[in-house]
Amino acid sequence: MCHIPVAGHALLGVADAGGSIELLRLVGSENAYTLQPVSSFALEKQCLALSLDWSTGKTERASDQPLKIISSDSKGQLHLLKVNEAGPALQEVATWHAHHFEAWIAAFNYWQTEIVYSGGDDALLKGWDTRTPGTSVFTSERHSMGVCSIQSSPHRENILATGSYDEHVLLWDTRSMKQPFADMPTQGGVWRLKWHPFHHHLLLAACMHSGFKIFNCQKAIEKQEACTVSVSHTLPSSLVYGADWSWLYFGNLSQTHQPCCLEAFPYGNVGAKASQLYSLKAVHQSPAACSHHLAEDEEECHSKLESGSGPKTPLHPLTEDMMKSGGWCRAAGHKGWDCDLSLEAASLDIDLLATCSFYDHVLHLWKWESS
Repeated sequence: MCHIPVAGHALLGVADAGGSIELLRLVGSENAYTLQPVSSFALEKQCLALSLDWSTGKTERASDQPLKIISSDSKGQLHLLKVNEAGPALQEVATWHAHHFEAWIAAFNYWQTEIVYSGGDDALLKGWDTRTPGTSVFTSERHSMGVCSIQSSPHRENILATGSYDEHVLLWDTRSMKQPFADMPTQGGVWRLKWHPFHHHLLLAACMHSGFKIFNCQKAIEKQEACTVSVSHTLPSSLVYGADWSWLYFGNLSQTHQPCCLEAFPYGNVGAKASQLYSLKAVHQSPAACSHHLAEDEEECHSKLESGSGPKTPLHPLTEDMMKSGGWCRAAGHKGWDCDLSLEAASLDIDLLATCSFYDHVLHLWKWESS
């Protein structure tokens, strides 16, 4: 999801198995929202598009900075695309060979968007300067298996997180890529990493058969000490391949009406109690289908909570009463996305995150409560 509006709409990028990058925009009507295809770009014949990242990972973007996408494919190539925001339409800037096998992941340095990183099934982590594509800035062999997740921190310059099938998350200082400054075992291959949109020290990891974990990286970043696991959920019947935080804030908001701003959002420690809101299961799947039909999964959830504090909590559907007693606020920092509630006065007691899992084809929505 692009974190800024494009031509007045929220824009979603999709890397698909047909080898294309597709852009869809969110269009609202009186009663519903729909995703409408607006542009598509074929990367290469007989390949799978494996990842994409937007150049807008930070909360602010210079007015003269073009909107870009970096993508990777199953042939080991990287593709740099420019988004014509008026269209919006995709235009190829550069394509180059990066890895001997599948290039599982490609990601921007959000602080220097000319720099991108890639990870491949050849167990290599590489850095690239897109002004001279095809020549790597560095190559790291620190991971012992395929590198399949990378994300630059949107909060702290020079912080990079990487994950691999070797069941480790590594934290790097991009000014010195010889050795990571933190190494976190995960007991599962790390397929996706996402920094929290507000709390600079929280890192969410999708760890395949080990479920998902939330790492508290504050001490590691500030003092280069070990990271701690705040929450770990295991889904025994499936593999967690995707995970992300919600950019909508949910909590008890005061009635003080002020423009909410991301800079005023306090960075506090959060607790370790999580419960599930919904499970959504794909009931119809077709490679040619333009949409996926989702229905609430009626099966009992067997998620296991492994955390340092707090008892198990029951499943809580997101009800109208919850909406009335709390409030939603979109992440600010972008023109056109402000809300009229103050995050400064918010009670930071709830975070929302989503995970998706293999085999059972389920999207889980989780509520994490502060302790």
